[in-house]
Amino acid sequence: MASLDRVKVLVLGDSGVGKSSLVHLLCQNQVLGNPSWTVGCSVDVRVHDYKEGTPEEKTYYIELWDVGGSVGSASSVKSTRAVFYNSVNGIILVHDLTNKKSSQNLYRWSLEALNRDLVPTGVLVTNGDYDREQFADNQIPLLVIGTKLDQIHETKRHEVLTRTAFLAEDFNAEEINLVIEKRYFLRDGNQIPGFPDRKRFGGGTLKSLHYD
Repeated sequence: MASLDRVKVLVLGDSGVGKSSLVHLLCQNQVLGNPSWTVGCSVDVRVHDYKEGTPEEKTYYIELWDVGGSVGSASSVKSTRAVFYNSVNGIILVHDLTNKKSSQNLYRWSLEALNRDLVPTGVLVTNGDYDREQFADNQIPLLVIGTKLDQIHETKRHEVLTRTAFLAEDFNAEEINLVIEKRYFLRDGNQIPGFPDRKRFGGGTLKSLHYD
């Protein structure tokens, strides 16, 4: 992919899953004390120095587009949201780990953003998997972020993380699950210091998501 000074990343997911708090944390490096509902779309910017300290260092302006609304909106609302989906370099799909419906709705959010808002043919089969073929030719990097892991009882975490791991695999995406206690977990339960380097957005890597 060609080098870009500006990188546009969509942040999609149901209302109340924590998109605005996540974007504020990424861009302002502080917790959002009193989040409110996003109407339309809110855009914030994170300046990221890619390969800092090397001859290949380059500064990127990462625009995080926090899109409000719900996947059950009327067609007129979806048509309005379509203007936010142009020239996208990456998509962050956010879901609430305590709300299974918000996880399932990521399928519809992704199809809407990728201009494939069709009637799902395999939304949920008996084992809970999605139709992976609809994402086979997708060239836009996807990152799935689960929130509120700390609100799930320890005896249920393995079950939830297994389910969300399959979800991320369906999207061919990286996965990060967040807890309030300033820690980060991959699908295998291991703690990590920030975003993985493997998934890139427009030539730069979105990493180092830290509370401190």
